[in-house]
Amino acid sequence: MDSADLSLIAHLMRRAGFGARRDELEAYAAKGYEAVVEELLDPEAAPSLEEDILERYNGWNKVNGVAAHWMFRMVNSQRHLEEKIALFWHHVFATGTNKSEHNPAHMGQIDMFRRAGLSDMRTILTGLSKDPAMIYWLDNNENHKGEPNENYGREILELFSMGVGNYTETDVKMAGRAFTGWTFTQPIPLYPTGIYSTSFVYQEEDHDDSEKTFLGETGRFNGEDIVDIIVRQPATARFIARHIYNFFVADEQQVPAWGTEPPRDPEAVDALVEAYMVSGGQIRPMLRVLFNSDFFKEARFEKVKSPAELVTGVIKLVGTDRFPAPGFAGYAASATLMGQQLFNPPTVEGWHTGPEWINGGTLNERVNFAVNQVGDPSKPGVQDIVDRLGAASSVVPPEELVHRCLELVGPLDVSEESMEGLLEYARAVGELRFDTEADRAESQVSVVRMIQLIVATREYQFA
Repeated sequence: MDSADLSLIAHLMRRAGFGARRDELEAYAAKGYEAVVEELLDPEAAPSLEEDILERYNGWNKVNGVAAHWMFRMVNSQRHLEEKIALFWHHVFATGTNKSEHNPAHMGQIDMFRRAGLSDMRTILTGLSKDPAMIYWLDNNENHKGEPNENYGREILELFSMGVGNYTETDVKMAGRAFTGWTFTQPIPLYPTGIYSTSFVYQEEDHDDSEKTFLGETGRFNGEDIVDIIVRQPATARFIARHIYNFFVADEQQVPAWGTEPPRDPEAVDALVEAYMVSGGQIRPMLRVLFNSDFFKEARFEKVKSPAELVTGVIKLVGTDRFPAPGFAGYAASATLMGQQLFNPPTVEGWHTGPEWINGGTLNERVNFAVNQVGDPSKPGVQDIVDRLGAASSVVPPEELVHRCLELVGPLDVSEESMEGLLEYARAVGELRFDTEADRAESQVSVVRMIQLIVATREYQFA
């Protein structure tokens, strides 16, 4: 199989999903790149996970339950892009349980992102505006006729669609008035019966039905009208295109700088903007353009992995945790220690990404987690690497050990400095032999150590 094809498929699966096992990569490569792109863009064609079993072992009402539940899906769902787009929108539409402490509402929001995340901006923003977790997060349940609360009206413009500099304070006020009466049903109290769900409700008597002028248009606007006007704006196309580029292609500056700093790749963003405008704000056509573009295919290892991406990628590599045992709460906690507590972004801006994922403390956590996970030779993914090395040759020279392990872990490209460090270890242990069980057992120790060194490299921190 052409190693270039396999490397490109691995790149696609890191970005459109959370990585893939070696056997999965080989199966995808046999289908061809364009066919895999179309398969990813149609997640509902793949089987869904059995939620009843998942909830039995990782109930979302438990401490860390919502994050554990989601991380299991990231690792095991065959609907790869469905989970990745949900993570994308969770970052853009940052909402935290630390305020509401109501897990069903937040799980419902992620479910909405799964259902609508690849559709169009009108559907997505309307769903967001009716989402109980978001309504409570930005106080729209306190937005009443005659006593407007502008929090949601401001953030739907500033952080969720257009960005600073593309609207006025009057537009914020008009948006706030348009969303009056958009609230949710009061859920049954937590004690003594447990946590129950809530749902959107529109209170017509609490809605300000007066005339409003918003982004140059005038009418007796309700929330849906505000969304309709927003999604038609070129500024919205550009803002969403830049978010998509930052998440799926290469690290950009942080969002607050976008009003003054141009995109890293203006032509790439322009291509995504055009796809948005031509399709009427649909996300799937934007991603089709992106995944098939040269700018995407050439942007390998241009993004620092988020903690969620790093943790799930390592778990996929070692090939464990196919069953929803309680251990996933520990993986969610590991991601938190690395700086990303799912369901609890630090602010309404979401997480600061790229190099800001890395500092002295978080880098230690990231490296230690990866090294510890791959250090167990009994794990199926590690065994598969050992088996493939032994099957290829009964004697593996030092240089081949390094190159084959880099290929099987990634494929991963490393710098000359990292390569020299890996070769230094490989030369120190000498040739590996797989002729007998004793030889294999001895060689396995060196293979595991080589994998640990690879996941400890600087390059492994990038997707």
